[in-house]
Amino acid sequence: MDADGIHDTSHRVPRPAGPPPKPASPPGLGYVPAPSRAPSTGPTLGDWLRVSRPAAEVGVWRYGHVPRAAEEPEVTPTRQLISGAALSLVVGLMLWSLLWNGYLGSFWIWPLLMFTPDSWRGTTSFVVAGWTWYAIVAATLIITFGRLGRWPELLRRLVRRPATGKPAVPPAPTVLPGEPADPAGWPQLRASGLTEAAERLTLEAQSGRMNDVDYARITRAWESVRVDSARMQPFEVSVRDKGAAACLHPSGARDLPVRAARHDLLVRQVLLGTVDTGARIPYARRGTGFALDPTVLGTSLLAVGPSGTGKTGRLVRPVVESLALQALAGQAAVIAVAAVGAQLGPDTAYDVVVRIGDPNSVYDLDLYGGTTDADEAATLLAEGFVGDIPGMDVRRAATALSQLLGPFRAAYGRFPSVPELRELLEQMKPAVDALRQALEDSGLQTMLRELDARVRQHNGPADPGALLADRVALLDRPAFANFFDTSGAGRPFSLAALEHPLRVRIDLPERAHADASRILARLLLAQFNASATARADRSLFAFLAFDDASHTLTPGTLRGLQRLRSANAGVLLALRTLDEVPEALRTALLGAVGCRMAFAGVTTWDGQRFAEAWGTEWVETRVVTHRTVFADQPLTRAIHSFRKLVSGKAVTTDAVTVRQEERERWSASDLAHAVPPGHAVLSLTTVTGERAAPLLVNLTT
Repeated sequence: MDADGIHDTSHRVPRPAGPPPKPASPPGLGYVPAPSRAPSTGPTLGDWLRVSRPAAEVGVWRYGHVPRAAEEPEVTPTRQLISGAALSLVVGLMLWSLLWNGYLGSFWIWPLLMFTPDSWRGTTSFVVAGWTWYAIVAATLIITFGRLGRWPELLRRLVRRPATGKPAVPPAPTVLPGEPADPAGWPQLRASGLTEAAERLTLEAQSGRMNDVDYARITRAWESVRVDSARMQPFEVSVRDKGAAACLHPSGARDLPVRAARHDLLVRQVLLGTVDTGARIPYARRGTGFALDPTVLGTSLLAVGPSGTGKTGRLVRPVVESLALQALAGQAAVIAVAAVGAQLGPDTAYDVVVRIGDPNSVYDLDLYGGTTDADEAATLLAEGFVGDIPGMDVRRAATALSQLLGPFRAAYGRFPSVPELRELLEQMKPAVDALRQALEDSGLQTMLRELDARVRQHNGPADPGALLADRVALLDRPAFANFFDTSGAGRPFSLAALEHPLRVRIDLPERAHADASRILARLLLAQFNASATARADRSLFAFLAFDDASHTLTPGTLRGLQRLRSANAGVLLALRTLDEVPEALRTALLGAVGCRMAFAGVTTWDGQRFAEAWGTEWVETRVVTHRTVFADQPLTRAIHSFRKLVSGKAVTTDAVTVRQEERERWSASDLAHAVPPGHAVLSLTTVTGERAAPLLVNLTT
């Protein structure tokens, strides 16, 4: 990692030269497993671009979305339809028989006699005209009684077949190729006079040498050109010379090695699943795709569910994968933090992979977050080391650390390593004397006073030094001997690099060093909060994903989460239970995040917290009281019997009571017992304040 946060690529695994292979599936439909790939599967990039993506409610998968009516139409029971159709058929046949046999007179053939000449009587022409008129009358009766008996609706219901097992039909393009608004023709470049560049890119797309990442990346580069006209000529030259490979990501990658979810980079969405079709779901959202994008992830997401419910495979990996694709397109920077062995994609899908405790790790981790300010570094370390201890004054701990970090950096031009910091906190005489001598030799009297103050406070009342030393000792282990280097000899990754479109994965040794992993997780969250809000350029969406955020939150980092919305950044926190968060922070956590997700199997205690956060809503309830009508007269009883035969119901009188009631959107019991396996209940909030009420989502479709 250089001073600007850009890492060199000399150590990378060589990537295949030339354009990427033509995707086997449409970019918006995501990755297709190898056994099912076929060269002709899915639409081309041009067809994918031309599919409509209408504006929709928060969380709706917009690719090919067709809006539905707000209210569910009334559905007539099939038995009632059959009875009504049969009755109308009988009446229609009876009327036709009466007309044909002359029981109703001859009025219905008057139009035939009026519009045919008398000379036609007894001729073939009159016979043809007569049968034509009979056909018209019969068709009129069929149409009239067919509408009365609702024959078309009955026919559609009887011939309709379930679509289970059939492949999904890709949405039809809404723009024809060659039209001025055709996005595959790069109209934005043509409008600015870059016709040659637009033709080159159009040819690349038509020949299959361009994928969805290329399109998103070049579109992003064009947006930067519109902001700064000085970039126009380099952009035009790059596109003209390299085509779809123009404006490449620093890694040289143009796609991920594998995709486990469906993505739509045109609107930066990732599909999580399908909204349930149950009665408690609003009709307009039933069966629609449920997707996430940076506008909702920017409010941060909390996911709670027991082990084995799919938090990693059905939430964390799709979200990280989506942002990794956006990083290749120059739109985002993503950092994924997980235990060793978590299935978050292959190493080749990331630019930086930090394996804490693994001697073969190429990258190290900067314990000080890339800052050169001793006070800021001390604040971040204090949050990581002692921020989780109830009653601990983090500011006092930060002051104690600052009294050591400041003098050490002034004397040696760097921050102390973990063993050196531990010795100073424990007031080891050789270490303290060496630091004092270095300060005296440099004439740094101010820093000498800081060091002397730390020495005087050591082992005093409420001194955090001993506790800090114990926490630092968890990182001063043989397994971490080659990590957290501050001499400049290693290759530490720093969260100060969030201004660059990086894809980073940090593996924590949770099995062997659980306490150390929790310290590092808290430290990473504190550093991310500080670095994301301190960025001068916030055009990139910065995201930090924790596959396991247990014992990670502190009061300080929770306050930092609330400031990420305005910094174009967000955090994903996955927990097995809310018990892994300090009790005093649980309510504040649910209020700080804008997106909440409860997986199947949560406890009623966790469900109660979610139910309180989601609140109540007014619902209209209808109480219908049925009273059977008993007839005394034979004719009335016959009529009632006929009505029962037609409708399938006994003759009753109904008393309807309508009232408004306030009910919980999802109760604790519903969340604990009514959410099927493979499902989750989600609510979303965008950075602009738009909200989506909690919905039951099937994550397996």
